[in-house]
Amino acid sequence: MDRRAALGLIGGGLAAASLPARATSIALPPLELTASRLTQGGWARGIVRSGMALDLDGAAVATDGSGAFLIAFDRDAPAEARLHARAANGWETVLPLAIAPRAWEIERIDAPLRPPTVPSEEFMARRKAELAQIAAARALVTPAQGWAQEMIRPAPGRISGRFGAQRIYRGEPGAYHTGLDLAASAGTPILCPADGVVILAANAPFTLEGKLLMVDHGMGLSSAFLHCSAHRVSLGEAVKRGQPVAEVGMTGRATGPHLHWGLRWRQARLDPLLFLPQEA
Repeated sequence: MDRRAALGLIGGGLAAASLPARATSIALPPLELTASRLTQGGWARGIVRSGMALDLDGAAVATDGSGAFLIAFDRDAPAEARLHARAANGWETVLPLAIAPRAWEIERIDAPLRPPTVPSEEFMARRKAELAQIAAARALVTPAQGWAQEMIRPAPGRISGRFGAQRIYRGEPGAYHTGLDLAASAGTPILCPADGVVILAANAPFTLEGKLLMVDHGMGLSSAFLHCSAHRVSLGEAVKRGQPVAEVGMTGRATGPHLHWGLRWRQARLDPLLFLPQEA
């Protein structure tokens, strides 16, 4: 079954809705989803006729040579999104997307939210440099094609922390958990979940993330592996799905050995479980 034939089964049966036609001599160009998990923290892949400009809620979306693309939705994404494709001759089509809400794991604490401690100037200077490295890594564009693959679990172990989980302190929300925690033992190999290029490999542990490793999967999608004890790859290296890239540890701010796996599409924080084949 080709991608267009599979649309009705996988893509939610969505059909492109067109804006008022400016001419009637040709049919509207296609805009289709080929696979999706249209929910907060989720994603969608699709295809648009090659050469058309595509945007998601006004922000440009990149496509490959065949018109294939990836989009994704933040943990707090609104209930509606809008894909818009436009041809050079003025033809355009719109695909409205309904983004399902999630029932997040919420823990209510009968205690006030503690005010953050004031960090030292030394910490702030170090943290500023670390955040600059992370931002620079995310800004890199690589030819990686892992965005189009089905991902694999990067480490075994019990799920000890779920994406989106949050504590509420007497009505005041704390920060939510931005990744998936896997309670694997120290030294367990971390496998790359999809093909990519290493865009950051922190030799010296970062204050919070420890020995951070980041891999770009292309099209704005990237993985971050926190608290590693060691890296098995280096900056700029092309890596394959299933390749050992690091080892589980407890560097940085961690109370025990585990892997924190974070996924982002651009600035949107995503649920890694939604990228795995038989979970979530």
